[in-house]
Amino acid sequence: MSRTLVVVGNGMVGHRLVQAVRERDLTGAWRIVVLAEEPRPAYDRVALSSYVDSWDELALRLPGAEFDGDEQVELCLGDPATALDTVARTVITASGRVLAYDALVLATGSAPFVPPVPGHDLPGCFVYRTIADLDEIRAAAKDVGSGVVVGGGLLGLEAANVLRGLGLTTAVVELAPRLMPVQVDEGGGALLRRQIESLGITVHCGVSVQSVEPGLRLALSDGGALETGLLVFSAGIRPRDQLARTAGLGVGQRGGIVVDSSCRTTASDVYAIGECALAGGQVYGLVGPGYAMAEVVADRLLGGAAEFTGADTATKLKLLGVDVASFGDAHATAANALEVVHSDPVSGRYQKLVISDDASTLLGGVLVGDASAYALLRPLVGRPLPGEPGALLAGPGAGAGVGISAMPDDAQVCSCHAVTKAQIRCAITESGCADVPALKSCTKAGTGCGSCVPMLKQLLTACGVEQSTALCEHFSHSRAELFEIVRATGVRTFSELVGKHGTGRGCDICKPVVASILASLGSRHVLDGEQATLQDTNDHFLANIQRNGTYSVVPRIPGGEITPAKLLVIAEVARDFDLYTKITGGQRIDLFGATVDQLPLIWRRLVDAGFESGHAYGKALRTVKSCVGQTWCRYGVQDSVGLAVELELRYRGLRSPHKIKAGVSGCARECAEARSKDFGVIATEEGWNLYVGGNGGFTPRHADLLVSDVDRETLIRLIDRFLMFYVRTADRLQRTAGWIEAMDGGLDHLRAVVVEDSLGIGAELETAMAQHVEGYADEWRGVLEDEEKLSRFASFVNAPGTPDPSISFRSERGQPVPVLLGIPEVTAP
Repeated sequence: MSRTLVVVGNGMVGHRLVQAVRERDLTGAWRIVVLAEEPRPAYDRVALSSYVDSWDELALRLPGAEFDGDEQVELCLGDPATALDTVARTVITASGRVLAYDALVLATGSAPFVPPVPGHDLPGCFVYRTIADLDEIRAAAKDVGSGVVVGGGLLGLEAANVLRGLGLTTAVVELAPRLMPVQVDEGGGALLRRQIESLGITVHCGVSVQSVEPGLRLALSDGGALETGLLVFSAGIRPRDQLARTAGLGVGQRGGIVVDSSCRTTASDVYAIGECALAGGQVYGLVGPGYAMAEVVADRLLGGAAEFTGADTATKLKLLGVDVASFGDAHATAANALEVVHSDPVSGRYQKLVISDDASTLLGGVLVGDASAYALLRPLVGRPLPGEPGALLAGPGAGAGVGISAMPDDAQVCSCHAVTKAQIRCAITESGCADVPALKSCTKAGTGCGSCVPMLKQLLTACGVEQSTALCEHFSHSRAELFEIVRATGVRTFSELVGKHGTGRGCDICKPVVASILASLGSRHVLDGEQATLQDTNDHFLANIQRNGTYSVVPRIPGGEITPAKLLVIAEVARDFDLYTKITGGQRIDLFGATVDQLPLIWRRLVDAGFESGHAYGKALRTVKSCVGQTWCRYGVQDSVGLAVELELRYRGLRSPHKIKAGVSGCARECAEARSKDFGVIATEEGWNLYVGGNGGFTPRHADLLVSDVDRETLIRLIDRFLMFYVRTADRLQRTAGWIEAMDGGLDHLRAVVVEDSLGIGAELETAMAQHVEGYADEWRGVLEDEEKLSRFASFVNAPGTPDPSISFRSERGQPVPVLLGIPEVTAP
């Protein structure tokens, strides 16, 4: 029988704990109840400032945050714990629910510190911590023109960025003599201040707010005053330990729930993790240490003996467009520590290394403006310097002995998930990981803050993993290079291409790829002449082959919108040919069980009724899923169906490196699941948000926001560019998610190319798409109009019209399903 684990708190660390327990608990030993204060599943609070890009909370949601389908996890949203009885071993929630526990974990996090100055609670005063906080700030910002942030640390500068993004004239007030006083030193703070002031943000350091007067007039400690439209307090955090304190658990003098090395509190079977915990006399205000605590507790709950002995507090981030990083003893507090500084205010770079007095050991460092060396330097803290300090500051590979080879095997490459160089190398050499996505999946390295991804690439190279771009043994070129060759030379047959730019006769890899390239560039029908011989099994018959040798028939239903008359046609076809009928997640109707000789007969009736190929068989656009939008839904803010139909008809038949799926949602409720698609569109009151790089499948991925609040014309132009850039440059069988992830510069580079036209090819991509739209022709109609093409649709070439006797069916739930030869039938008792 399962024991009950109650997790109080559903932030990033609490969510990580539940994931860690579920990953380890293979026998279902623990039933988990999560008490969440907020009314929404766990989200990425580290990326909270990005919420203003789209005001779409789903963009922040952590993967698997809903625990859908996991019967061992009960997620209680909006029902926080209000009382804890460690004697009775129960917890009481805000709704009055009393829960008994076998083990309890406090993951209550921290709360913003608001200086207790007079007027701090006046209307117009806010804190910066949650999605709800940002929603309140956004609403208030509509009626004012300026904002002040109290606090110039990490969260304070993020808050300032939010106000600036809302169009407010922004000022920052910081008590310390410099910005980010915990992370950077005086020199780094000075450069950071210059960079931020160049963005139009006013910075006041070395002063504090003495009082807030009605009308939001701030009296400062230096005798000055500021008048503002709204005020945001972001002056640090304090552990949320009230629940533990009231229950009699040990707490620190300055707050924080006291825990030992197992993260256990002073009460039996009660643990505390994350920003609410006081471990070794320290409260860690970073997510990385919280994750480490979560792993320790998960291990302990399942019989392990893991210990939390401290954590890396290094940080790397981009604030208002400025790279900032600090690691180790950044302020040179060690006795006789030496500081090696490189400062270049002209180029906007400040770099400092802290080394031991004998110049042999790296102790820490500060990087502002250029943090590219962070990935190499952070793991070397406490270890011998691999080269001259100046060479280290110059960046990876700039000096003798500097590079991935200089890093010891036990050094952590990924501090978020405590993954060492040795573990990553083992994943490469023993587990066969051959690229960054495989390493992420195998080790979790690179799935946190992402700062270690460059190191993963270096380790792949160091382990001798060649990232060959050759398509196959017959072409030394990549798919993207072959595309450009065909586009530039006008080659229109495989024979000509392999003769001039390859060797041999081709194979099952290069032939379908070249066929797809030729189709993308507007060549003839895919079954014309030599091109027909290049197609794989599905394209050869314009249908997907099924387990029993029959084929599926999938007519296009743009946007999922269909008339009753067309529904009747599908029903009659299914009835007359005795086909299995299934409504799919892509909002269309698939018909299964057609023999190859039946395909033309079925499609004749469908085409005559106005249907066309749905391209379920090809590497092409499949569907554009939609919700009903504002036409019917009371929450809809735009016509999602109309746009989905327009997009599907525009991009139908577009041959690409892999299948393309899309979705359009009429509001932020996202009923069309647009963010699980290769490109997804979500309506806003101002226009449309465009997301790219999502997919379902074996490794689901949410799409990333490319651009927000654009009009319909701009949206379509950007999708044109995105799709044509993908068609031109992606590798064989590479979905858009992997394409973006493998791209140098990732999403930022893609945005520069597609939105900002950084390469100057925007018009060229748009023209290419316009040519596709103009040249589109339904492939099945082309077959039906050509007797030569029709002749290939026979079960037996030497006996046309003879059905395949090996194909048979049985009935299940009133529909035909295949009888598979050689596979015994199993019937339910």
